[in-house]
Formats: sequence, C-alpha cells, structure tokens
Amino acid sequence: MSKKIRVLQLQARYNVNSSDLAEQVIRALPPEQYEVTSAYLKGKPGPGEMETSAPRVKYFEFSSKETKGLRLGAMKQLANFCREQQFDVVIAHRFKPIHMLMVLNRKLRFRLCIGVAHGFGDYDRLYRKLECRWLIRDNWKIVGVSEPVRRYLVQAKAGFTEANTVAINNAIDIEAAVAGLMPRAAARDQLGLPADALLFGAIGRLVPVKGHSYLIDAFAEIAPRYPHAQLAIIGGGRLEAELRSRVESLGLASRIHLLGTIENAFRFARAFDLFVLPSLSEGLPLALLEGMSASLPVISSDIPTLKPIVERVGVVVPVGDVPALAEAMASWAELPESERKALGERHFSYLQKNHSIHDFRRQYRTLIEQGLAGE
Repeated sequence: MSKKIRVLQLQARYNVNSSDLAEQVIRALPPEQYEVTSAYLKGKPGPGEMETSAPRVKYFEFSSKETKGLRLGAMKQLANFCREQQFDVVIAHRFKPIHMLMVLNRKLRFRLCIGVAHGFGDYDRLYRKLECRWLIRDNWKIVGVSEPVRRYLVQAKAGFTEANTVAINNAIDIEAAVAGLMPRAAARDQLGLPADALLFGAIGRLVPVKGHSYLIDAFAEIAPRYPHAQLAIIGGGRLEAELRSRVESLGLASRIHLLGTIENAFRFARAFDLFVLPSLSEGLPLALLEGMSASLPVISSDIPTLKPIVERVGVVVPVGDVPALAEAMASWAELPESERKALGERHFSYLQKNHSIHDFRRQYRTLIEQGLAGE
C-alpha cells in the first residue's frame, strides 16, 4: 500500500461551520490517499460547537500578542510541528497563515504550498509586496476565491503571476445547506420575529466593510411607505452598539432587529423574504450563496465580486448609495408574492448551475495532484 500524502490545512482562527471552505477542501481529498490535519493559530471549539471533519487536528491557542509582529514563538512552535509531522502539502487560508508558511518554506521546503486569498487588500502595502516577492518559491500555488480576487493578486505585483495563481470560485454543498434550513414559520418564531411581516434580512459581522449602516438608513427611507416591512440583521461585531444607537435615533427599534451572533445562522435564512448584501468589499461571500440556497431573491452592492453573479438574477446598486438601495428595496416590496417567490427560485437555479460543490472539490484535488506531479 502506497504512503498517504500528508496535508496540513492552516487557518488563523477556529470558525468551523457547515459551509466552511476548508471543510470542503478536506472532503475533496480521498482518505485512502490523503491524511489531512486541520490546524488553527487561535481558538478551539466550545461545548456543542461544530468540529472539523479532519482526522487530525491541532489547536495552537496562541494569544493575539503571539501572532503579531515577528511572531517568533508562534513560528518556532509551528516549525517544530511541521518537522514532526513531515507534511507533503500545506494549505494556508488568508494572509497571516500564508505569510507564516512562506517563511517556514524557505527552510522546510514542503513539496507543495497552496495559499488561499479570500478577499482584497492584503497586498496593497509596499512592504508586503516586496516581502512576498522575496519569500515566494516555485512550489507555491495561490488561489483566489473568485476571478476578481485572482486578478487583484496578479496585479498586486507581489510575486503572484498568471502561472502560479488560479481562481476557484467559492461554493457550498447545496443539498446539505437546504437540508439544514428551518421552515419559515419556525425560524421566525425562534428569532422572535413577526409571522406576517415583509422581512428584509442580512447576515454578517457588524463591521464597517459589511455596509450595514447603509442598509439601516435605506430601510429607514422606505419604512413609512411599507408599515408591514421589517429588517433583521444576524451578526455581532464592534459596530453593534453604534448601530443600535442609530436604530433608536431613527425611532425604528420595533422594526429593525439586530439579533446578534447566532451559531450556524444560515439555518434561519428562510425567515427572510429578501436577502440584502450591502458590502463595501468582499472576496466571494458564502453569505450570497447561502442566501440563494434558501431560494431568496438578492439585492447587493455592485462590487466586483458580487455584481457578475447577482446582476444575472437579482438587483445590484452602487456601493454605499443609500437612495439607490432604498429604491431597489421598495421596488421589490411592490411585487406580488408570486413574483417574489419566482425570483427566489431563479436564484436557486442559478446557484445549482454555477456554484457546484463537486466542481469546487474537483478543482482543489486537481490543483494538488498537478502540483505534486510537477515537482
């Protein structure tokens, strides 16, 4: 029996859920050929939280201080772990894990390194460009989670080229996502939302880049015209207090619901009638695909990663444009329920045809096979 290929998949923090891309990469690799270890620089699952499907796992549990600056202690522990485990392939998600493994690869020289970039901006700074160009070696492959992210990486002049950089579109396991959805009435009941409201919904961290302040202001513009309409946002974050204050000042506390962080939030997606993504910047958000899996119509901002998808079946508006977003929400609210449902079904059909989890897994498996074959 041939020796299994040993794979390390490194992430900055523990945040495993049913749509986690790293979990889908694990499922792409046949266990009779690959032995996968999931490792996390910070965090570990709490009681009752979902755990990784990887057969092996390592929680480093570094503090925030240990993962800043030169990270010498963290680098030493990670290097010792890699030497001990003798990984053939390392897969790093987002900037910090990619950078750490680029440094270690200069001495450890893994057979294949794969870095997964989930968004924009990581390589805007000159010193990061220069350092990355110096660190990257010919055993690296870089993945952008969408074609716009791939183009950003190549144009960043950080050592990422047409030859070593590819796009593998984010995808979700549609069957699993649909199976995990709660019925509309039950979801609303558990969230404490009215059964008969016309409900705009959003799910995401309450941070500036997600654009929730624009969504709240847009809803405030249309609220007088549609007294049966309400807005619910699932997610927590550093803007929560500020957004609550804004809702209070608008006099809409009974109609705008900031529901905080909820584990596996997308099981409640069918509580919504329309899904809104007002983001200022994204890689290719799983939130969009999960909203489509619930057969929800989508309104999104026209950022490069959302526009090519949403404009085929939904509505896009200029990023940060409150009047345009309000008008799009109002136009949708005017539609008969039958038309709204038909729009949702169009979104679901698009998702099935264009974001297959089987294609996603095949592309990662092929990337690894070809990378190892081309050593």
